[in-house]
Amino acid sequence: MSDVRSDTDGTVLVPVANSETADRQLDTAIDIATDRSYRILLVYIVDVPSQLSLKDGRRYLLEDDDEAMLADAAARVEAAGVPVDKRIRMARGVSTGIVGAAEKYDVDTILMGWRGRPPRQDVILGNHIDRVLRDAECDVLVKRIKTPRPEPVERVLVPVAGGPHEGLAVDTAASIASRNDAAVTLLHVRESDDPERTTNEAKTLLAEAAAAFDDSQSVDRRIVESDDVAGTITDSTSEHDVTVLGTSRGGLVQRALLGTISEAVGRHAANTVILAKRHDPVPSRLRRLLS
Repeated sequence: MSDVRSDTDGTVLVPVANSETADRQLDTAIDIATDRSYRILLVYIVDVPSQLSLKDGRRYLLEDDDEAMLADAAARVEAAGVPVDKRIRMARGVSTGIVGAAEKYDVDTILMGWRGRPPRQDVILGNHIDRVLRDAECDVLVKRIKTPRPEPVERVLVPVAGGPHEGLAVDTAASIASRNDAAVTLLHVRESDDPERTTNEAKTLLAEAAAAFDDSQSVDRRIVESDDVAGTITDSTSEHDVTVLGTSRGGLVQRALLGTISEAVGRHAANTVILAKRHDPVPSRLRRLLS
């Protein structure tokens, strides 16, 4: 098999489970890979129970349809002119397999699919996604895939608040906009009683975000005053085909963050939404000591 990192500037790992969700993940993965000269790595995880050895998992659990689905997804990527590799991995759990693949192949970004189901106790986006967000040592994008992405993409929304994961959201939006020749709206929602950020500071945040886009791209900067930040952003999603936003400060998967802006918008956005979490290389134990 070929070296996953050869002749490209990076790798996007796309875990695929079925043809429908793969199609909805791949349009964004292809946009990113084309814009950044990345390779796409497609991974199908076989969840092997403890009663079987990993070797037996391939013999008894892997179906011909699974391999055909993976091959079809690879063919779609190749048709778009993007280098692609595919792997089937046996693992004790889907998230373990995804995180292990990201580490083994030194990927830059994982692009997960999420159906937008309601949260359960101690589970925010889903067991597999929560664990990948927590454990992966690379950037993670989570795309809500319960509906197809509008084609062509004409308008992209990026909420801007200065959070630690915002740079990844802006970069992702820039790739999507560039590939689709889409207009971009950078939106800052300023609470009326916010003592921490003046209008001038908000304009500076928007200017910094706008610098990530090419001069040829249409970028509109908006400042809206509202005490309902999540509601204002969600309302704006109806005017856009895709919304890309960074996860809330501290990370998405902490139980205390249920109901935060990123999750609320992710669940209720009118159209396609992508949540972005930039990898924090500081170990969690050290992070606690420094906080």
